[in-house]
Amino acid sequence: MKFVSSIALLAASLVLISCTQEQQNSISRSVQNWTGTNGVMEFYAGDKLVRRFINIDKVSTAMGTEDNKPRSYRFGYGVLDENFNMKADAGEKKVYFEISDYSSNYIFFENPR
Repeated sequence: MKFVSSIALLAASLVLISCTQEQQNSISRSVQNWTGTNGVMEFYAGDKLVRRFINIDKVSTAMGTEDNKPRSYRFGYGVLDENFNMKADAGEKKVYFEISDYSSNYIFFENPR
């Protein structure tokens, strides 16, 4: 049994090594999307935090329904953290949000807590 596991691990390693960097990143994103993340997105007006969304599992690029081309915005679902305490409190609900590609006043990161 140990031999079979070793062979499977070796085969998986060889497949990953033979992939391009872009293919490896795509595999990593698909695994991350499947396992989920605990993302946080913060929006700033200058240096002031004005909106925070927590418990985001992924942010997706919108695609056209007829031409299947990427649109100039991203979207996701997260809990609007109204009191900025990094917790989903009672009354704070999961909402839909969009971010323009032309906006640079936000950051997305994995919640360290």
